[in-house]
Amino acid sequence: MNNTYRNVMELTFSSLSENEAFARITVAAFVSQLDPSLDELNDIKTVVSEAVTNAIIHGYEEHPEEQVYIRAEILGTKITIQITDKGIGIDDIGKARQPLFTSKPELERSGMGFTIMENFMDEVTIRSNLGQGTTVLLVKQLKNHPQTMAN
Repeated sequence: MNNTYRNVMELTFSSLSENEAFARITVAAFVSQLDPSLDELNDIKTVVSEAVTNAIIHGYEEHPEEQVYIRAEILGTKITIQITDKGIGIDDIGKARQPLFTSKPELERSGMGFTIMENFMDEVTIRSNLGQGTTVLLVKQLKNHPQTMAN
C-alpha cells in the first residue's frame, strides 16, 4: 500500500482581474496543509498570480464571461498546479518565454511572467493551441518536510 499523501483541489472562476487574488489565496490555503516555508508559500502565490493574470489579460483579453481553471495536486511534498484558459492561445511559446517579451506593451506589461514562474518553480510546462487556449503546468518540490502526512 502506498502511504504517500495525496490531495486534489479544482477551482473555476470568472476571468476578472479581481479574481487573481482569490485564486492566489485559495491555492496558498490548499498548499498550507503541508506547512511550507514562508519562501515556498510566497513563491507559489507569486506564480499563481502571474499565470492567472496571463490567462485573464492575454488569454481572454479581459473578457469576464470566460472561465479560468485551476487544478492543484499534492503528492507527498510535491505540488503541481495547472492553470488553464480556453482563450486565444500563444502563437510562439518560445518567444513568449523570453524575458521582457510582452504581447501587450500598451498595458505596460513587464514581460517577466514566464521568467518569474521559471525562477520560482522546479518545472514549468506551457501547452497552447491558437484559438483553443493555454495550460501552464507548475511543479514545486517542498524542502525539509515529511514525505507522508497522517490523518
